Amino acid sequence: MTEAAWIEGVRLAPMTSWRVGGACRAFTEPGSPEALREARARADRLGWPVFILGGGSNILVADTGYPGLVIRYRARSWRIDEADGAKPLLLVESRAPLAGMARESARLGFAGLEWAEGIPGTIAGAIVGNAGAYGGEIAQVLEWVDIQHPDGESERWPAARMAYGYRASALKGRDPSGPAILRAALRLRRDDPARLEREMRRIAEERRAKTPVGASCGSVFRNPPQASAGRLIEEAGCKGMRRGAAVVSERHANYIVNEGGATAADLRALIEEIQGRVRDASGISLELEIQLVGFADR
Repeated sequence: MTEAAWIEGVRLAPMTSWRVGGACRAFTEPGSPEALREARARADRLGWPVFILGGGSNILVADTGYPGLVIRYRARSWRIDEADGAKPLLLVESRAPLAGMARESARLGFAGLEWAEGIPGTIAGAIVGNAGAYGGEIAQVLEWVDIQHPDGESERWPAARMAYGYRASALKGRDPSGPAILRAALRLRRDDPARLEREMRRIAEERRAKTPVGASCGSVFRNPPQASAGRLIEEAGCKGMRRGAAVVSERHANYIVNEGGATAADLRALIEEIQGRVRDASGISLELEIQLVGFADR
């Protein structure tokens, strides 16, 4: 087993969809569970914190960066298993792109992931955050997930152990040095490829029509029970509000767009201003759907 190289002072901004954030102390990209285990063990010996980076689509990295090791696990192979006539399973490693897997499985005539067309990020990120759209979510199709604990031990969790809720799971919000997802099995079903292509084209068109142009992380806030975060933000008069080059989208109020040159401080200040205005207008405290990385108070 070859240990993955460590590179010091790598800027994280290009690896995030918001295109902001400083450098990490060191960065590595292991490609196997063994290399991942060794990277985490080495960081532990050094006393460094560890952050497992996925597709970078749902995080805000501080301008000061991350004071430890950032690991981007690069295993992304996949196959569809139809053994013994059972329901087909998509066996997929963590860094495979969610939308790409939706397209590939549909092309082969397998349904179950059409809702993921156009959603950025990786399979692992989708599993942690219970990604979903258009009536579907990862909780509906997950069969099991293989995880690696910080001590290097691996374990298979059935879907029930993920304790899924709306954009929530047993892994979301936990210590970023905690369990890392290695691979998962997603339940699919046979369907007509032509019908799936039409459905995914419809979803793609709808998504394009309401998704703001520019660097963003998607929805910043979770929808409160029986309410829409975007509607609450709009009713609080936040559309078009800005801090530096960070602006609340006029097209979709739950998106904040980096128009070029925004800092993490700009984005966080805007996030907190939105939360304050919505709380004053409606009494509702908006919770973040994104993860803050490298901030001293987090």
